[in-house]
Amino acid sequence: MPLMDRFREQAAQLAQKTQEAAIEGRAMLDQAQARRRADAMFRDLGAAVYAERTGRGGPDGAKKIERLIKALSRQEAEQGLGEHPPPPPAGTEDPPPPAGT
Repeated sequence: MPLMDRFREQAAQLAQKTQEAAIEGRAMLDQAQARRRADAMFRDLGAAVYAERTGRGGPDGAKKIERLIKALSRQEAEQGLGEHPPPPPAGTEDPPPPAGT
């Protein structure tokens, strides 16, 4: 039976590593998607501001700019702008070290 116990332990370790890799891959994918969304919003914002400043903004130009700024602020607060990974969800981070160490 010791051989079967070793196989089970190795299978459990492999399953754990696979799950950790999947979580890490998902985080990287989420970061890339956040970066793409932010890039698109920044591009649209730049185009809207340029059109507004050159007199070609149209009647809803200011509203579009404001809507894009709010969307970018929301994106930054929720997921970051894709420049670095967002903070982990509450309760999943490591506890701080004891004071004085």
